[in-house]
Amino acid sequence: MKSARRRSREFALQALYQWQLAGQSFGDIEKQYADAEGFAKADVLLFQLLVKSTIKNSEALSVQLTPHLDRPWAEVSPIERGIMLLGAIELTQMPETPYRVIINEAIELAKSFGGTDGHKYVNGVLDKLAAVVRADEIAYQNEHPSPRKSRADSKIKTDAPAPVVTVKVRRMSKA
Repeated sequence: MKSARRRSREFALQALYQWQLAGQSFGDIEKQYADAEGFAKADVLLFQLLVKSTIKNSEALSVQLTPHLDRPWAEVSPIERGIMLLGAIELTQMPETPYRVIINEAIELAKSFGGTDGHKYVNGVLDKLAAVVRADEIAYQNEHPSPRKSRADSKIKTDAPAPVVTVKVRRMSKA
């Protein structure tokens, strides 16, 4: 089951792909997606924020991403460009969303919509960008790692003793 936020990111990626290839305005894109199947289950405000701010800041975002690329920006596929733009706008403009969540969502988009190993490329680029724009958050998480729960920790514990199980063994004689 996809969350409303994931659906918003998927629709935003499709809208950015359309914007890159057809050059449509945000208003035209917004009208088109309002009637799209499944759009009602998306977080509409997040969709609007992502698409509008990504289009508005696309040049600055591409400048921030370019040092982390292994090829010119124009040679990156439009899907991967869209995913990296979405990841970059969230990393730079939405500090309330943890950077790991942003990168994970970008990887999932790349797995669903991108080329075979596109998710690896997107992961590498956004990791490098996060190291620059979210350095304080990364440093804090490195200094204060969250404890990982083991399977034993996740089981319900009670004060009652464990039940005793008696097993009868029946021996068979050789014929």
